Amino acid sequence: MKILHTSYIEISKSALEHNLQFLKNFIGSNVQISSVVKGNAYGHGLEVFVPIAENCGINHFSVFSADEALRVLKSSTKKSTIMIMGYIDNEQLEWAIENNIEFYVFELDRLEKTLQAAKRVGKIAKLHIEVETGMNRTGFTFDQIPAVLQFLKNNSSHLCFKGLCTHFAGAESIANYYRIKKQQQLFKKVVKKVALAGLNPEQKHTACSAAALRYPKFQLDMVRFGIIQYGFFPNKEILIEYLTKNKETENPLKRLISWKSSVMDVNKVKTGEFIGYGTSYLANSNLKIATIPVGYSHGFSRNLSNQGIVLINGQRVNVIGTVNMNMITVDVTQLNTIKKGDEVVLIGKQGDLEISVSSFSEFSEQLNYELLTRLPSNLPRLVVD
Repeated sequence: MKILHTSYIEISKSALEHNLQFLKNFIGSNVQISSVVKGNAYGHGLEVFVPIAENCGINHFSVFSADEALRVLKSSTKKSTIMIMGYIDNEQLEWAIENNIEFYVFELDRLEKTLQAAKRVGKIAKLHIEVETGMNRTGFTFDQIPAVLQFLKNNSSHLCFKGLCTHFAGAESIANYYRIKKQQQLFKKVVKKVALAGLNPEQKHTACSAAALRYPKFQLDMVRFGIIQYGFFPNKEILIEYLTKNKETENPLKRLISWKSSVMDVNKVKTGEFIGYGTSYLANSNLKIATIPVGYSHGFSRNLSNQGIVLINGQRVNVIGTVNMNMITVDVTQLNTIKKGDEVVLIGKQGDLEISVSSFSEFSEQLNYELLTRLPSNLPRLVVD
């Protein structure tokens, strides 16, 4: 017997192809794209997404941690480059070096341990030196850079200075403009210091999705495209700025993701009856309701109680009552026909209507990033054209 999930996610290959072509046209011809697939490929399913991206010409992936790097390594069909931007335990360094996985170094301890690991493995470690320019999170400070550069020079037979990088603190908001400009100035100083030391990293990279759009001069050798490749501008401000600059009226990106379920039951409720847990919804007239087997345990936020919307039979219908752990109820009184098994669209298109991730996010008081990455990893991800 085939066991089915209560909902599933569709990932559009043609949408990814479209978005990547848009991004390639936007950046310089010599700028490499690193596809950021942290957070389970922003909820799209890392194991599903990586092969699709490779078939679209991507050969470089960025992750947050060693466990994500392992998942990309297992999913890759074309021996793509993998770069860890965040956490890797010292005990995992040998594994990373053996598998040609590149990683950020932002502390002296990791630098020293990397050298020891490279010597034990007998292979050159590929390092990206992260500079702290004002994010105040991770990275070597300006004062630490001379010692780092000297360490790299002294151990060049074991350590490859693959990249010099930093991360901007909120490039998606114009409110951070002055702070970002200070970061850029400091990074330029570090680049000069590196050159004066006689070192030349293979890649300099600073830009995420927002920074690549807003500060094109800092696309440098590589850009780290995250949410934008999945069809989402980082926020409305960046979208509006892009449309205004390019005198366009429509979002040029296409969403990859759709989230669907089906009706599990249809019932009638009499006037004066409460629906679901507690007394959050009172039927003011005779209603026809449908139950959907999706709840907050699946990523459908409890904040959507009595205000969420889904699509059934080409019409918008309202969530009524409190969102349960595993179920929601919707008002389908206006639907002429509805039956068990009818398709339910939670995010995506049905007929002429669409529920966007943005509208879903706003109702549930979540960022696009937050909602997407909270979609359970065990939901099936199906590739569609």
